[in-house]
Amino acid sequence: MKRAAIPPYFGQWETPALIGAIITGACRAEDDPAWAQSGAETPQDYARWADHLCGVACLRMALAARGITPPCARDLARMLTRQGAYVEEPGGHIRGLIYAPAITWLAETHAMAAEIILDRAAEDIPPLLAGGGLFIASVHPAIRRPTEPAPGKGGHLVLVFRAEQGVLRLHNPSGHDAASQADARVAIADFGRFFAGRGIWLPGKALA
Repeated sequence: MKRAAIPPYFGQWETPALIGAIITGACRAEDDPAWAQSGAETPQDYARWADHLCGVACLRMALAARGITPPCARDLARMLTRQGAYVEEPGGHIRGLIYAPAITWLAETHAMAAEIILDRAAEDIPPLLAGGGLFIASVHPAIRRPTEPAPGKGGHLVLVFRAEQGVLRLHNPSGHDAASQADARVAIADFGRFFAGRGIWLPGKALA
């Protein structure tokens, strides 16, 4: 059986090598030299939105995995905001990614099937990945260090694309270094400590 290729990696910020410094505050997002590649209008717009774009990064990776060239991050965020998948609340808070409108956008724009998954254990994820299936999973952002104690569950999205021998392979849009970003390996038992039991499933196809 042929395996699906590893999806391309996209981070929440345009320069993966700076993500660790940005999340610790050692570097300002506004100082990312690649900020304009996001489609943001200003460095300030880039910095404000990038904190909320784990879902956009996961959708961009999922589209690329299906052979679709994804929009740049800020453009996709604008499309999803019009769809209702992001909401700018009074006071400036950004809410999202909201699953149902995101799934509607995938169906209407790309004819891609997707389904909201709720109340699942980490052990339930491997079957979702059969035939090239993808799972955008809600986890605590501290999953970038999966062997450490989990402060909670949910609040961040990662793209899980493969399961092997008790390990999930995933792309984390806010990984702090190369090992925790693209093709990060997390034991299912560890993943479960961070996993909120929900996410978006993009079914795969039978592989020849």
